[in-house]
Amino acid sequence: MTRVLSRFVARAGLLLFAVPALAGGGASAAVAVSHGMTPAVGSHVRYQLEGSVTGSGAVLFGCQLRAQNFAAPRPWCYGPDQIRAAYDVQSLHDSGITGAGRTIVIVDAFQSPTLRQDLALFDAVWGIPDPTLNIIAPDGLTPFNFNDGNMVGWSAEISLDVEWAHVIAPGATIDLVLAKDNQDANILSATRFAVDHNLGDVISQSFGEGETCMDPAIQSAQHQVFQQAVDKGITLFASSGDQGAAQPTCDGSSFFLSASTPATDPNVTAVGGTNLFADAHSGAYQSEVVWQDGPGNGTGVGGGGFSTLYGRPGYQAPFQKSHARGVPDVSYDAGVWGGVIGAWGVPFGVGAFFIFGGTSAGSPQWAGIAALADQQRGGRIGAINKGLYHLGKSKDASSAFHDTTVGTNTCGPDVCGITVTGFAATPGWDAATGLGSPDVAKLLQALK
Repeated sequence: MTRVLSRFVARAGLLLFAVPALAGGGASAAVAVSHGMTPAVGSHVRYQLEGSVTGSGAVLFGCQLRAQNFAAPRPWCYGPDQIRAAYDVQSLHDSGITGAGRTIVIVDAFQSPTLRQDLALFDAVWGIPDPTLNIIAPDGLTPFNFNDGNMVGWSAEISLDVEWAHVIAPGATIDLVLAKDNQDANILSATRFAVDHNLGDVISQSFGEGETCMDPAIQSAQHQVFQQAVDKGITLFASSGDQGAAQPTCDGSSFFLSASTPATDPNVTAVGGTNLFADAHSGAYQSEVVWQDGPGNGTGVGGGGFSTLYGRPGYQAPFQKSHARGVPDVSYDAGVWGGVIGAWGVPFGVGAFFIFGGTSAGSPQWAGIAALADQQRGGRIGAINKGLYHLGKSKDASSAFHDTTVGTNTCGPDVCGITVTGFAATPGWDAATGLGSPDVAKLLQALK
């Protein structure tokens, strides 16, 4: 799930447009019904072009130097060098751990017609070597319609996913596997292709919907595909959602208490959201709170909660008393206030940079982290939830994770239109930020 905030500098006001929700069909006893996955970019999409490019690998955009508080009229942001510093990724790059020899699979829907140009510009600005990027559409590539808000939203997701997986693992190959649309059955078809063909070492999924909105037959088939992935040593990530403890109702008319699929599958590592505070110049880590962009900003809330489909897995037993699978497992910077810079040429042409936020910013970056781990150990790290939770109860937890203990993921009227009470951040695991965000170098050193 992604939120994008922006203001086109040539205009005085906000440029807003809606991404329409796809309607699902009625249930049938004989036929599996495919609903549309919640578009990864939600319905309050905003764009902000920030300054001019003056060099590479340095502070470039005005938002990177803005006051880091929620009362500010415009959000602050981070570039690749700041995020790498904040989460202790740069030290691994400096030692030669860049994801070289590994492959990250990103599953998305539709396409982004400017992706290759966007990525080349992004890399040139930040001084990042171009990756090997393979674009695969196993069921055919849907022609892009610039007037279709759903397609435009997914194109933003694609640019974000590819660019920021590449930031974390610049040496890794990226296989972008595109479903022909965002219907559940077609998303699953693309994922199954990636698993059946063993395309990569890790899969990132920046999308989701309420568990009960997915047809049970598709849900069962999805779980089987994820089990096959785990059996092949593939690591799976999914974003936990952008509406706190809520998800859109199946008809898109409101919100209800629900965790998000595919994040709730026990084979998947669910990535929640925080607001990151880091030094504007050095990127040095300062603190995090549950992603909740401040009263009135209305951009999103870090997803989390408890499954109604899956029981509590054994690896969570020491951490929570519910009998249900809890999400997220881990977290990462997701706030629009404190978002990340990305190049996206669909709305205004190649050359535009935007602030991106949402839990979908975290899923591809965690996929990059897994690629670093794979290179470091010389093979696939595979399913990591057991290892993460084992580490979470060890003496190394405090150094490997930034434990977020401030905030809740209650979704208020500014985001959900109603109040859906969520969960508070607490010491240790919680259903707002999981085990916390990573100190990547220390996490990989300690992760077994």
